[in-house]
Amino acid sequence: MVWPVQNKISNMTLSIIYINYNTRQLLKQSLKHLFLISPAIDFEVIVVDNNSSDGSSEMLLEKFPQVKVIRSEKNLGYAGGANLGLKNASGSVVAVFNADIFITQNSLETAVNYMDNHIDIAMVGPKLINADGSLQYSCYQFPRPYIPILRRTFLGETKWGKRKVDKYLMKDYSHEDARQVDWLLGGALIARKSALFEVGFFDERYFLYFEDTDLAHRLKDKNYKLIYLPSAKMYHLHRRESADTGLLKSLFNPATRAHIKSAIKYFWKWR
Repeated sequence: MVWPVQNKISNMTLSIIYINYNTRQLLKQSLKHLFLISPAIDFEVIVVDNNSSDGSSEMLLEKFPQVKVIRSEKNLGYAGGANLGLKNASGSVVAVFNADIFITQNSLETAVNYMDNHIDIAMVGPKLINADGSLQYSCYQFPRPYIPILRRTFLGETKWGKRKVDKYLMKDYSHEDARQVDWLLGGALIARKSALFEVGFFDERYFLYFEDTDLAHRLKDKNYKLIYLPSAKMYHLHRRESADTGLLKSLFNPATRAHIKSAIKYFWKWR
């Protein structure tokens, strides 16, 4: 269902896609907030449920009948879930969000209007803010193979390691002005659907992690730009599940193993 808005800021329509896997309460609050601020643009909301077992689908049917719910019979991961939503999206612009993203007033309008006026831009990423109000780094340079190692081991605490990680995270940039970047965090992306269609959407060989980095490579190969847009701000209640503990303990974490597998696929593909 596309929600009509009287005072549209753009002729473009927006499909907001949430990817959900057992995040019922976060999703409920995120959607509640979205409809409360009611963006001033024609939009539809699609939730792809990756075979959750926490009653997410039932909650959506009861609390948000205006939302289009797509239930997958298995967990497709981020890329597969996002692609399922994209294939069912009617908007010319698509926003792909995790359930832990909370949209602020005018952020979607700002992003869509920016893309409306810059046809060479395929994707923008909002400025993401932690729950405590601090900046969350969400735009990056393309990683070298040693970056995942530095971020998981004591090597990242060395002088050389810190310098390399800070460069990767673009810590020398104020994050206060719009800037073209290599890639943007997949937790919150706003993109031109035609550009995603041109490159084939997300690569589903990545179950979790690196699918956003890979997509950025393919968009850049088509001479599209990716822009970090700090004038569009959103909150991200984020946990780095794959790196919450030490390396040895984290190896028993499914998210860590998925991260390692995706890293191997990514660096082999783009070697």
